[in-house]
Amino acid sequence: MSHTAPGRLTDDWSTVRRRSSLLAVAFAMLAALLPASAAGAATAGATPAPAGTGGIAWAPCAEEPAAECGTLAVPIDWSDPDGPTVDLAVARRKATDPAARVGSLVINPGGPGGSGVEAVYGAPGFFTEEIQRHFDIVGFDPRGVGRSHPVICSASVFNQMPYAVMSSRADFARWTAYVKRLHADCRARTGPLYDHVDSRNVARDVDALRAALGEEKLTYYGISYGTLIGQMYAELFPHRIRAMALDSNMDHSLGVKRFLDTEAAAVEDAFDQFVGWCDQEPDCALHGQDVRAVWKRVLAKARDGKLYWPGVTDRPMTELQVLWNGVLGTEGPAWQLLSEIIRALDGGPPPSWVPPLPGRQPVTGDVAHLPTVILCQDYNLRVHSYGHYAALLRSSARLAPDMRFNPMPIEDLPICLNHPTANPQHRLRYTGSAPILLGSSLHDPSTPYGWSVNVARQLGPKAVLLTYEGWGHRIYGKDRCSTEPIDKYLISLVVPPHGFRCPVGGLQATAKRQRETWPSDGLPWAGPAGTPFRLPPGPAPAGTSG
Repeated sequence: MSHTAPGRLTDDWSTVRRRSSLLAVAFAMLAALLPASAAGAATAGATPAPAGTGGIAWAPCAEEPAAECGTLAVPIDWSDPDGPTVDLAVARRKATDPAARVGSLVINPGGPGGSGVEAVYGAPGFFTEEIQRHFDIVGFDPRGVGRSHPVICSASVFNQMPYAVMSSRADFARWTAYVKRLHADCRARTGPLYDHVDSRNVARDVDALRAALGEEKLTYYGISYGTLIGQMYAELFPHRIRAMALDSNMDHSLGVKRFLDTEAAAVEDAFDQFVGWCDQEPDCALHGQDVRAVWKRVLAKARDGKLYWPGVTDRPMTELQVLWNGVLGTEGPAWQLLSEIIRALDGGPPPSWVPPLPGRQPVTGDVAHLPTVILCQDYNLRVHSYGHYAALLRSSARLAPDMRFNPMPIEDLPICLNHPTANPQHRLRYTGSAPILLGSSLHDPSTPYGWSVNVARQLGPKAVLLTYEGWGHRIYGKDRCSTEPIDKYLISLVVPPHGFRCPVGGLQATAKRQRETWPSDGLPWAGPAGTPFRLPPGPAPAGTSG
């Protein structure tokens, strides 16, 4: 993308870093990490508060002087609150109308691996002017992420990672031996924090941030994996919530089979929506063709080792990398670009802008970042044998005949083999009195609609689900109908009625309506991020939400 600043290199997912101009496009898709050499850049010039004081010394951010940055010291192990600490990177933009200020809005863009600091940089291009008038917008890099002591591993060990999709008992044995070395290496490289990066610990950090900001109660907006942070906060601190909006929810009650099955069904549904659009829309690059047949032909070519990504000639694409396009092209959604990518992979001309090759790839330098460890500590995704693993893949394939499985969890699953789970799955228990607003689109490829439905059920009558009857991952900013209720709730504590639904285009689109975006890499968890592709000005493709 032309707006990407040169020289900002990659992390463990070959993420193309983006500056605040890109974050303004869609911070919901941000889950990239800084390289280790840049880990303190955001807080350059800011003086950390003394450990244990709970204060934040603010100073202009080195990367975005219009925002303020600082650090907050929190215990590495919350069961030992007087023990060693870690500094969390924090950023804020002050309310544009001090007279109308309600308080601080703490935000998290997801991941795991998403930078709340960079989300603050891009907040003016994401949040409505009303939200900016009424709130100081505050973001933080969670422990183990980005500028907040990231989980790191030796590049030499990371780059030995086997192909993620296992097809034999030998593959399973190879992965089992490899992750034992990987986990030991990452733990040694990262230090004591490695074993304390789960979302319950992050929720305790959020409460420390709330106190440091001087807020009696928390006002919070989280997307995707950021919803899990919010859910854990609601369990731990139910009476300290002023307002909590959770957009595109994780479901922390699912075992490994239901987790993978629901992900497979969701990405297949999103792909079905794309195929339907192509059948009806002449602008689709595959219009008039059997899209499913073309897709299967491309996958077969990848399995044969004969498929190359446009501009990448030194190594063939894997089938997994092809499947990543089915997620990346439906998260925005970016159906037009997805159709052009598939056409190019089938031997046609490439699009005018080609995203980077998707999926996890080798890194350069000495270290690699591995935010997947956060997922491993939050979800017990262990499989007992190759037979168990193969059965899980067969189940996914039955639910997703075109997509086979969702590549996000399948790429992460082997990394979590035999990893301790500090915050295992469980049904949520919320005893607070504050209403919690949940949001989801019907056709989300990454956090299935059913997850938000289930979370609302678990949270009980205080939870209200806002349904956007459209496509893509994250509903804020999609339509006026899916944006204004969130604003009204965060500002005035007014929730929509139970069962509230937003038809696509049912109300005038927001002034900040976003055009097609293409997350360009394979970062884990619902919000894979990278350099978004933005179409030139013009009408959004017919049938999309924009």
